Amino acid sequence: MTKFCYTFNCHSAKGYIGTGGDSGIGRAAAILFAMEGASSVIVCLPEEGNDAQDRKTKGRVEGAVRDCYSLAVDIRYRKGCQKVIDTAVDYFGGIDILVNNEGCQNMINDIGGLEDQWERTFDTNIYPFFYLSKHALSHMKSGSSIINCGSINAYVGRPDLLNYTATKEAIVAFNKRVYKRIASQSGSPLTPSTMTTSAMYQFSGVPMTRPGQPSEVATCFVFLESQDSSYISGQCLHPNGGAVND
Repeated sequence: MTKFCYTFNCHSAKGYIGTGGDSGIGRAAAILFAMEGASSVIVCLPEEGNDAQDRKTKGRVEGAVRDCYSLAVDIRYRKGCQKVIDTAVDYFGGIDILVNNEGCQNMINDIGGLEDQWERTFDTNIYPFFYLSKHALSHMKSGSSIINCGSINAYVGRPDLLNYTATKEAIVAFNKRVYKRIASQSGSPLTPSTMTTSAMYQFSGVPMTRPGQPSEVATCFVFLESQDSSYISGQCLHPNGGAVND
């Protein structure tokens, strides 16, 4: 039985897998882990495969004198998840860190028109978390870690993001018994690309009065993988500007 509360020193880490690694929090996490000594496999959708390199994720990781493999694969399907794990094992010889960070969201106020989006959102936001974790476990040693990225919406909810909120609540439940976890409210590229200007004003209710930046959230990933968090397991961090502290 793999335990996730063992001391972990990411300075000795060999292999890091990060989904959604082409931008935002995923990119920031890959860069910070590289600075701490980890080489990376960053995963993005096939149609975004060049974006990870074009936007310097790969270059920034390699700039920290670490290897970076950019893998374009659709992880909404089991075979895609297995390919990610197989690639990482071939690349590293094992897996030290798995960060499940992929996600999609689309605003919709009418539940009657939600069916197609509902299936796509669940296929993207929760199923790969399970399959990637399942396939990775047999390649992880004591001290390795899995971190699943949630959202403030799992705690406060949004009527115009019903499907997205439901998946994030599922992630929290998935994590609660077993995994270290992180829930965030941040201004990643997903936010402005999928939300209206008026909806973005949600941040006016945040005590710090602004959305967080990916780099401000990615530091929490590194903390959860460091020796400093050796007595933390199955907990939730809230880098959300003071909006939620439960």
